[in-house]
Amino acid sequence: MFVCSILAAALTAVPISDGWRVQRADGTVLLEQHAAADQRAYIHPLMAPDGNGVYTENVPKHHPWQHGLYVGLHAVNGINFWEKEKGQFHPEPVAKPVIDGNKASWKVKTRWTKPDGAPVLTETQEWTLIDHGTNYVMDLTWTLSADFGDVSFGKWSYGGLFLRMPYRASNAARQFAVNSRGQRNASAEQKPAEWVEVSMPIKGRERNGVVRIEDMPGNPGYPNPWRVDGQLGVAPSHCILGPWSIPSGKSCVNRYRITVK
Repeated sequence: MFVCSILAAALTAVPISDGWRVQRADGTVLLEQHAAADQRAYIHPLMAPDGNGVYTENVPKHHPWQHGLYVGLHAVNGINFWEKEKGQFHPEPVAKPVIDGNKASWKVKTRWTKPDGAPVLTETQEWTLIDHGTNYVMDLTWTLSADFGDVSFGKWSYGGLFLRMPYRASNAARQFAVNSRGQRNASAEQKPAEWVEVSMPIKGRERNGVVRIEDMPGNPGYPNPWRVDGQLGVAPSHCILGPWSIPSGKSCVNRYRITVK
């Protein structure tokens, strides 16, 4: 009996000025992880699976503090870690991703501090990417550790792992966000869901680019409510449910899955 199998292409990691680029051995770029000193860590670009088209937007005019795929929160011990020039981020240099065939893994560790430099918490992002060729899947373990004392988080209408794609008002008829409950766009705002998927036109592509974020079972508050803003930026936001806290010496762990189609 003849058996035909398709092998996923091997991945490589290439250094960039403030992090690493993950790409296929043939040079097709999948993403770049940025972690510049004293800046928020973020992923951009997040590329189409075939390498033709950028699915994320960096520093959009409507929200210039946003960076592709990133993390931010409001009211962390009363401090704004969402917008620029509020709470400060101090990521450690990112070690070279570990490559195992079509799988890449890396970690970003960041100290969050008050504007005066006093530490508030330690954030760790542990990423694993598996490339399937026609799509790729990214698993994130996001850990907030109260290494410097108790940490409180206020109730807010948005915050957490956030995705910004290149929304354009002129494409209104072709772009949308839909959740696991079938609610779309503004109807999905502040609503609990297992996942939210964003679909929109991407420059250089005939078909829409699609990114799905899943709030994984076991996360506090699962399934959490979501931010779905007016430009279809999305985030699973535990802070919508109300205030929460991490006692000194403890950690809070959340897991997410991102599928890029």
